[in-house]
Amino acid sequence: MRRTENNTDELLLARVTDAARLCAKRTKPCFVGFLDERQAAVASAAIRREHEVQAHLFGGYEGALRVVLGIFPWEIYPEEDFFPVVPLTVRYRPRDTLTHRDFLGTLMAQGIRRDCVGDILVGEGLAVLFLLKEIVPFVLNQMEKVGGVGVQLIEGLPDGLPQGKGTKELTDTVASPRLDAVVASVCRVSREEAARRIAAGLVAVNHLPVTAVSGTVKEGDTLSVRGSGRFQITQVGPLTKKGRLRLKAEQYL
Repeated sequence: MRRTENNTDELLLARVTDAARLCAKRTKPCFVGFLDERQAAVASAAIRREHEVQAHLFGGYEGALRVVLGIFPWEIYPEEDFFPVVPLTVRYRPRDTLTHRDFLGTLMAQGIRRDCVGDILVGEGLAVLFLLKEIVPFVLNQMEKVGGVGVQLIEGLPDGLPQGKGTKELTDTVASPRLDAVVASVCRVSREEAARRIAAGLVAVNHLPVTAVSGTVKEGDTLSVRGSGRFQITQVGPLTKKGRLRLKAEQYL
């Protein structure tokens, strides 16, 4: 892991530790976020070492990529209603094309911290922003245009969330479930190139960096390969007649 990531993780772990201690002392939920997938994995691992509290992740809807870490005393069930996550529906003319970058740039230009903003789902004439509750009044009052386009904001969710770009299924056979073999398969590169990317710290398994090429990949694992994308491993096996493993994965587009 690079020094900058080490420093960032140290700050994150300090916030998580402080929140866990406060939660245990007050016996009330505490929250940290929004976190990206790697940060959420690091923070969750830290909470598992704290015996007096429990952790739950929620980003406003099932499958959210950016999530808030909720830290709860054991006597309180971690209901999602506890989380300070509020969705804002943004409507604009369908002929006006807006992107995730347009919305995030507008929010950042207003001085809003990145950890106050969760997923931003963008569709045709419709977007949904997931924000920390504390900044919602400010955004409702300040955001009148995005990318030069007039927008209308309403607190709450629309009837249906905008659909993302989806996934693409990949199928192949591999010699073994070793990380270098699986990365080579999903990225369509040689095994030597896959090993180089792993050793360079460009590969994460379940959002945590891995530099050992001999690690084993299992069904349900998520692989992130910098420069190539993110993959969900959906099937490992059975063996083919030639003794190779069948491999299926979903590539996020």
